[in-house]
Amino acid sequence: MTEFARTDASVVVVIGSGASGAVVANSLAQRSVDVVCLEAGRRLSFADMSNNEAEMFGKFTWLDRRIGTGDTLANFPVWNCKTVGGTTMHWTGTSLRLQPHEMKARSTYGDIPGANLADWPLTYDELAPYYDQAEDRMGVTGTHGIERLPGNNNYKVFEAGAKKLGYQEINTNNVAINSAARDGRPGCIQLGFCISGCKIGAKWSTAYTEIPAAEATEHFELRTECMAVEIRHDATGKVSGVAYLDQDGMLREQKARAVCVGGNVVETSRLLLNSRSKKFPDGLANSSGMVGRNYMRHVLAGAVGLMPGPVNLHRGTHQAGVVTDDRGNDRSRGFVGGILYLTVPFTPDVFGKILMPGAWGERLTSVMEKYDHLAAMLVHGEDMAQTSNRITLHPSETDQYGLPVPVIHYDEHPNSRKLMRHALDRAREMYEAVGATGVFDMIDVFPATHNMGTARMGRNPKTSVCNAFGQTHDIENLFVSDGSLFPSVGCENPTLTIVALALRQADYVYEQLTSGAI
Repeated sequence: MTEFARTDASVVVVIGSGASGAVVANSLAQRSVDVVCLEAGRRLSFADMSNNEAEMFGKFTWLDRRIGTGDTLANFPVWNCKTVGGTTMHWTGTSLRLQPHEMKARSTYGDIPGANLADWPLTYDELAPYYDQAEDRMGVTGTHGIERLPGNNNYKVFEAGAKKLGYQEINTNNVAINSAARDGRPGCIQLGFCISGCKIGAKWSTAYTEIPAAEATEHFELRTECMAVEIRHDATGKVSGVAYLDQDGMLREQKARAVCVGGNVVETSRLLLNSRSKKFPDGLANSSGMVGRNYMRHVLAGAVGLMPGPVNLHRGTHQAGVVTDDRGNDRSRGFVGGILYLTVPFTPDVFGKILMPGAWGERLTSVMEKYDHLAAMLVHGEDMAQTSNRITLHPSETDQYGLPVPVIHYDEHPNSRKLMRHALDRAREMYEAVGATGVFDMIDVFPATHNMGTARMGRNPKTSVCNAFGQTHDIENLFVSDGSLFPSVGCENPTLTIVALALRQADYVYEQLTSGAI
């Protein structure tokens, strides 16, 4: 096992081992760049995995205190993971590219009242080669000749209803789940409940792929249960190291030549804001005042159909189907942005708590006894960036690390409610078209799992935090690697784009290191 001295200032420190951090770390290590990766969570083995959502929730969810205000869950506003692999342990595997127009939100949608829209500082064509790399690296079905997974019963109901309404772009989804053995991992055996971590490793997670590959290079060290608390800098303002609390609660510092932050938006924002100094009184990379601002998620709701016959929606991959006809921008619908419809299963426990909260007796049991007759989907739409949606530090409350508790403030933009209502109406029509005897909406009940935008990329240092490579405008050897970079979110799941950006960033960091620029 490779170990680097904490005084070794030649290493690149990567914070977080999820989709962004592990990809950057492995890409650099493969080119003989020494990397230390700090991961706040512990490492789980396949023996720790269970196809039990409740059990796995406790094993890998980030449960440290967070406060939600506005139109979000007060006690659990954000769902991400605290474990090696980060939220790639929890994700569904859905891997769809952003559309070109979604990377030009300002140009496409114009001036939307209340929104702070921006175009990306790179084009779709510039990102496309990295999408190709990411899809091949992750084994995304339906791309590069990789066979799609079969559709389960939940998909068959979904597909039939969509076709009745005239939809045509329907398939079993582009997912980073092996349809056959690939890259030393087995093909999917349809265990179901993919968000429990994947007991056999058929689903791409950096815990199974990027991290072991990096460790094999001898240019990579993973330090688990090491919580980054401050990024430090020298007298010139360049980043010089990262202070962290180790497994024993001891404060340590790892010196660094450069730092890449991939902590998911809450922890990335908190770390930058908490790293205040006389030189940077508002936190690192925050001369624009934009760190933590423009927080985005996705417009998200669920639709559940009570079908006339058994469905057994829990059998098969989690997001086993998608309809993409509505993901274009069509202002005639009364809103801007696109919509995805994606199949999804829920456990009986989740249905009981969310589908009919507060229900008791026959009203609840009459539905729950027909759990095997339920079909379900998510409707998934584009969120609008708003400057007031932001992550800040609580002025007095601290957590077990002594860090200020993050406060996540989110207010729904009026466009979002219009989009959601349209999408749920269409979802209801899909299920009713194939005989549903009841359709239930699930609204305002999900914590955010797709979190983006709090250190947005841009060309103007006065209105953005990073350049097109995730390099902060203020500090040349400090990079942001995760979904915090997104100026807009489209309607597609973000992980594939995060990986593509991380691959692009790794190329740039390597060039900067080898040229002596940083």
